[in-house]
Order: sequence, then C-alpha cells, then structure tokens
Amino acid sequence: MKTILFVCTGNTCRSSMAEALFKSMIYDLGEKAKDIKVLSAGTFAIPGQKASKNAIEVMKERNIDLEGHISTPLTKELVEESDLILTMTRNHKEQILNALPEVKEKVYTLKEFVEDATGFDISDPFGQDIEVYRKCADEIEEALKKALNKIIEDGNE
Repeated sequence: MKTILFVCTGNTCRSSMAEALFKSMIYDLGEKAKDIKVLSAGTFAIPGQKASKNAIEVMKERNIDLEGHISTPLTKELVEESDLILTMTRNHKEQILNALPEVKEKVYTLKEFVEDATGFDISDPFGQDIEVYRKCADEIEEALKKALNKIIEDGNE
C-alpha cells in the first residue's frame, strides 16, 4: 500500500479537493490503483472543520461528495506514515522540511512532482468567489492526472 498525503494550510480547500479528486481518479482506474491510500492535512488546520462551502460546491459539480470532509492537522505521524507528500505551495513544503528534514526525499510541491520543476504554487482560493475555486480545482486536477500516471509508472518499474 502506497500512502499519498496532500497538504495545504487549513485542509478545507486545496488539499481536501486534491484528496477527493485523486480518490475519484483512483476509483475510476480500478485494479491498477487499488494499492494507493490517499489522505490530506493542513499545516494550520483546526481539527474538525468542514470543507469550505465553495470547495464542496465545486466538487459537487464534478459529481464528487466533499460534504463529509473533516479537516486534519498535519502531524509528525502522518508525515512519517506517508510514502509521498504533495504540498500545494513551496511554503508548505518548507514547513514540513524545517520540522522533519529527514523526509526530504518524499516531499514535493504538487506541481514540482509532475512538472519536474521547482517554484510552482497552487494559490489559495479561501474566501474568494466560486469561479476562483473552479480554476483552482482545474489546476489541481490537471496536475493530479500527471501525478497519477507518474505514480503508476513508478509502481510498475
């Protein structure tokens, strides 16, 4: 089982959408991706918060249910049990590496992981209108498609 952890700030927008989208992609792939576990957390998440209203709505437009999402604070245990940690920004990555430098081999920004380049952030839509959330979800989904292909290819080597 390969555990993939998505990380943002509050775990109510970006990482929750990434988790839900990735789980949907894995479900659609069936047998090929059955050994992938997906989690999300936030560097400053308040435990027990629901996903933001606009994140829930944007996922609903994609036939994905985010209603039951509850925010999870990022912990040392979550980081250690994860095989791959994909953050939404360089700042999130730096926060993890400052606390746990020994995990540097498995921490990337989402875009860094798929584009093989550094310095790409996914902007926080928190508090903005639904159109900003849609664009954010599109950006995440595009990167996740590439990430899933890369993860499956790496798993077959």
